[in-house]
Amino acid sequence: RGIIARNLVTGEIQRHSAHAVVIASGGYGNVFFLSTNAMGSNVTASWKIHKKGAYFANPCYTQIHPTCIPVSGDHQSKLTLMSESLRNDGRIWVPKKMEDVEAIRAGKKKPTDLAEEDRDYYLERRYPAFGNLVPRDVASRAAKERCDAGYGVNATGEAVYLDFASAIQRYGKEQAHIKGLDENDAALVKKLGQEVVKNKYGNLFQMYEKIVDQNPYETPMMIYPAVHYTMGGVWVDYDLMSTIPGCFVTGEANFSDHGANRLGASALMQGLADGYFVLPYTIGDYLSKDIRTGAIPTDSPEFDEAEKKVKEQIDQLINNKGSKSVDHFHKRLGKIMWDKVGMARNAEGLKEAAAEIKELRAEFWKEVSVPGTAEEFNEELAKAIRVADFLELGELFAKDALHREESCGGHFREEYQTEEGEALRRPEFQYVAAWEYKGEPSDAVLHKEDLKYENIEVKERSYK
Repeated sequence: RGIIARNLVTGEIQRHSAHAVVIASGGYGNVFFLSTNAMGSNVTASWKIHKKGAYFANPCYTQIHPTCIPVSGDHQSKLTLMSESLRNDGRIWVPKKMEDVEAIRAGKKKPTDLAEEDRDYYLERRYPAFGNLVPRDVASRAAKERCDAGYGVNATGEAVYLDFASAIQRYGKEQAHIKGLDENDAALVKKLGQEVVKNKYGNLFQMYEKIVDQNPYETPMMIYPAVHYTMGGVWVDYDLMSTIPGCFVTGEANFSDHGANRLGASALMQGLADGYFVLPYTIGDYLSKDIRTGAIPTDSPEFDEAEKKVKEQIDQLINNKGSKSVDHFHKRLGKIMWDKVGMARNAEGLKEAAAEIKELRAEFWKEVSVPGTAEEFNEELAKAIRVADFLELGELFAKDALHREESCGGHFREEYQTEEGEALRRPEFQYVAAWEYKGEPSDAVLHKEDLKYENIEVKERSYK
């Protein structure tokens, strides 16, 4: 019982025995290559225990956040989340006319040049009761739909505007009225309004300006959805123990608290609850039944076999004679995931994604090039190990999304939507999909954990 680890600095393979193991390694959003996660965030620890017998639950449940700084080019390595709080005051829009879109992309027009009647505040138009405050997945899909239709406003065509001009005007007039100043003095109203907005969002505006080099007080922000959080993860019971006895999984690495969607602050709640209120008690309870077990030796046949497999994988990567970088494969995987397993999914695209990822995985092991040696600090080797796991996860991800023939939370199937374009939930899929590893992601076996609601009535949501 324990783990095999590789020292990232020296490359040394180390054995660590333990009476219990805790996986607290975060989510797997970087399977999409670009996400708001830290670049080092990966699925490897969770995936390794999955291949040792831990079920992996609901991998297709992924939150794609609508309020992120857009991709700016092909050489970007990660994305930046702004904040949902910005949608309290910002109004989201794209130009109504294609000629205005083209002029803005060509630098011939600025967004501030467009009159109100030439702007499409599409969330306010579609959801008048909620406007720009619709849930994250609704806002994300709506932005994608507008950009897919050709109305995206930056060079990549994948951005919409988040405009604070109305809020600045509204707050400015309020402050002028409160202070007994001239509400018709446009410059004064603007100055007072900007001060209010700065007090509320100043740190976010400063971050945006540093990244994009545009002043959001004067010109609308550009935003676009990005992968932010994964609700799926390793299956655990109420003690946070996986299907491997003594192997506990906590935080975003497990599937437990969120269902098909993540609501505001729920991730913080889970981290606090798991770490402060659950694990300190459940691990102790588990260990109390193992109290007479002494030190666990690391020279057992099980450790020998585990270390042998780790070294074989590392040797295969180091000795491979390929010509393509690890990032080459990670980017291609990310494009498949984003295009076919992203915000809106359909059966045809998911089948194509599973097949393409399987082919890409085979190509990876033939063509990847990992420079350096295994006995040194070698970030390319560490990345290669992670991407190998992402390639397997991506295939299971697509399989899970294909099997779930409904729309629910962060999982939206185009074939399953209401006439109004809302998610169409199907009661027969009211279960946790826990997948058991059987040698290949395509061969994973589904185990269903029924969801029973005794104190609430399950309904389809509506924001009309």
